[in-house]
Amino acid sequence: MKISELPFGTTDWSQVEATEHQGESGLAYWRTRQFGDIRVRMVEYTPGYLADHWCVKGHILLCIEGELITELEDGRKFTLTPGMSYQVADNAEPHRSSTALGARLFIVD
Repeated sequence: MKISELPFGTTDWSQVEATEHQGESGLAYWRTRQFGDIRVRMVEYTPGYLADHWCVKGHILLCIEGELITELEDGRKFTLTPGMSYQVADNAEPHRSSTALGARLFIVD
């Protein structure tokens, strides 16, 4: 990722309106800022959330609260707890998220 033509700025995430996204089960709430080609999100998954699709978008993801399970299409599963992150390239390994307890994430893609 190359970051260019982006002046210094701050974001008060509590002031960014959340949009609701239905999962196969549960809900995701996204607070999104777009900076050129870079999308930055604060995402909250409700307890019992399961994504409704396999994602092929590249991300850098940091778990802030709760517990996130990321499953790769090949069957591998990874559990992230607060302070853990993952990174994956576009079209590299399809993945989907779920959480039994709920989770709050910071995502750059």
